[in-house]
Amino acid sequence: MRNFLRQQPMWYRRLSRNPQDFTVFETEAKYFFKKSIPDRVLQLSNSVQMASMMVSMFQSMSMNSGS
Repeated sequence: MRNFLRQQPMWYRRLSRNPQDFTVFETEAKYFFKKSIPDRVLQLSNSVQMASMMVSMFQSMSMNSGS
């Protein structure tokens, strides 16, 4: 949160005037650093896709070397 506050100083002013906006601040920080739930799902999906591609590549390599 501190890093986001340092990178986005307008939030310092906004929170000092309206402390009730803290939940909005947290949400914005999560989206900024790609820590929100949709971003994490996308990261997981990309990891699974990469692993699947690696497995298929290893399978094709083992079939080629076995022939």
